[in-house]
Amino acid sequence: MKRRVVPFLVALGLIVLVIAGFFGIRLVERYTPSKEQADIGKLLGVSGDNVAVFLNNELQEAKGIYIEEQTYLPIEWVNDKLNERFYWDNHEKLLVYALPESIVYADHSTKGSTGKPLIWVNDEGVYLSLGLIANYTDIRLDVFDLADHKRVFVNNDWSEETKAVADGKGNVREKGGIKSPIVTRVEKGSEVTVLETMEKWDKVRTPDGYIGYVEHKRLGESRSEAPVSTFVAPVYKNISLDEPVCMAWHQVTKPEGNASFDNLIANTKGLNVISPTWYELTDNEGGFNSYADAAYVQKAHDMGLQVWALINNFSGNVQTEVLLSKTSTRQKLMAEVEKYGLDGLNLDFEGIKKEAGVHYIQFIRELSVSCRKEGIVLSVDNYVPYAGNEFYNRKEQGIVADYVIVMGYDEHYAGGEPGSVASVGYVNDGIANTLKQVPKEKLINAIPLYTRVWTEAADGKTSSVALGIAKAKEWAVENNVELYWQEELGQYYGELKTEEGTKKVWMEEERSIGLKMDLIRKYDLAGVACWKLGFEPAELWDEIRMDQE
Repeated sequence: MKRRVVPFLVALGLIVLVIAGFFGIRLVERYTPSKEQADIGKLLGVSGDNVAVFLNNELQEAKGIYIEEQTYLPIEWVNDKLNERFYWDNHEKLLVYALPESIVYADHSTKGSTGKPLIWVNDEGVYLSLGLIANYTDIRLDVFDLADHKRVFVNNDWSEETKAVADGKGNVREKGGIKSPIVTRVEKGSEVTVLETMEKWDKVRTPDGYIGYVEHKRLGESRSEAPVSTFVAPVYKNISLDEPVCMAWHQVTKPEGNASFDNLIANTKGLNVISPTWYELTDNEGGFNSYADAAYVQKAHDMGLQVWALINNFSGNVQTEVLLSKTSTRQKLMAEVEKYGLDGLNLDFEGIKKEAGVHYIQFIRELSVSCRKEGIVLSVDNYVPYAGNEFYNRKEQGIVADYVIVMGYDEHYAGGEPGSVASVGYVNDGIANTLKQVPKEKLINAIPLYTRVWTEAADGKTSSVALGIAKAKEWAVENNVELYWQEELGQYYGELKTEEGTKKVWMEEERSIGLKMDLIRKYDLAGVACWKLGFEPAELWDEIRMDQE
């Protein structure tokens, strides 16, 4: 019996040893750090002369290029992430940058201080050199474009950073964990930027330009450091009246229309700016009709009025996205500024497509330079903000233009559903939402001196006619229309049964206009604008005038 037990015990011992060895090997494997090197090209997504781009230590999808011993970044990415003022004219292959008092131009042959091209154009697009970008943008750069895997770190975040010094050598890995591939190493005494602190691992950026994870125990005490910018931002010196603006548009559609100035202006009180609609663009080459009149300007000046001539894009022959995308065309339009001794220009570009937005804003930038030089006020008309018209870029308008006007009307418009032209809530929202991007000192709210009489026919069709406030009042009296005050809308409402159908009116008059003026004062805006002169009864100016207490 004993002879049988011994072999069994030996066999059992061998099995135990094998099992122990197996689990021992697994334990060793589990706790032994990996020596696998990371595939840097795959990690960064670059090879050859492509350059990985980090923004505030986050890897971007966009890639730069390394050409002629310097790095270039794609202009679309620069516009989107860093500085929207770099404008590329694809027609004339020209880079345009508008400063407050000058405009800088560059093409593919323009060299920088290093003797290298400032821009690079290839089949993939347009690229800007790092030096050019940094010259006009508040950023800091760390460039590693001499390495096999080229990369550049761009930071426009100036908040405090956490720094730590390595207590000893350590591997920096792709992810937290000793089995993750090695990206690089930190040496004892080297300083890293700590991007994220965890219990056992820290995400860091190393001095040799890599981002990865290092064991927390490898780092000494951390400290905070605020980066210091040496960038000198351009200063936009805007022109403003030394009193609140009280402006009215004077619609002039032919030269003879200027003759109505005397009668219309006699009806007003407290007006200090008049904006005749003198310029209408007529084609995509910058041609325009002009009804400007030097005698009109002189007459207005004699009455103490400034003249801000309006330019519009209402002609059906104008494709704004084509018109304004050419630098030479924008320059042509700016040449008219000095001719008539104007005090200001008012841009009224409506119905533009999204693709025209970037060109429109560039036009405003460039026009602002000419206006600033000549001491001419530049104002820009805008719809109330809503989803889909963000490309009007009110924030940039609020920087480069002197005044931004929000057209607080057409809440309900011809061809749409019946309703108020400008309820008090609609006006309030238009002001409040515009103020999110435009300083109050530059914001003018425009009010309607008209309303609409709507007709709802028996067949369900709806139509409307626009009437000036004076005419609308006459219509209500002549037709014995009872008007009821609607507190929520801040307007009187009335309706009339006729053979044509039910006629409805949301009346603009002294009380409703007074509520809009209360909003202008509540928000302490730069002033009021009125569309249009001649629509109003004389007594309405007692509500509109900005010089009342």
